[in-house]
Amino acid sequence: MADNNIMGLVGAFIGIAIMLGIGVQILGNSVADCTALPDYDANDGTDQADGTWAAQCYDNNTQTQNAYTLLIIILIVVAAVAILSVVRMLG
Repeated sequence: MADNNIMGLVGAFIGIAIMLGIGVQILGNSVADCTALPDYDANDGTDQADGTWAAQCYDNNTQTQNAYTLLIIILIVVAAVAILSVVRMLG
């Protein structure tokens, strides 16, 4: 009976981890619109002059995407540790 409860919890944890991973992936792809800034140069694209608001906007977008990627990796590691702990507890 306890094994069924534990396996149900593990299944729920895996489902929540997958849903969170998908949500974080979606958030990681969202970026700010830098084209509306006054010093944006459409000819340069992402190569804005350093020190401008547009360059800072692109830097913030890159850092945000990197942070969400790191969050996904941390989520995978925590899920793996939790699953291994439950498997060890069952055995």
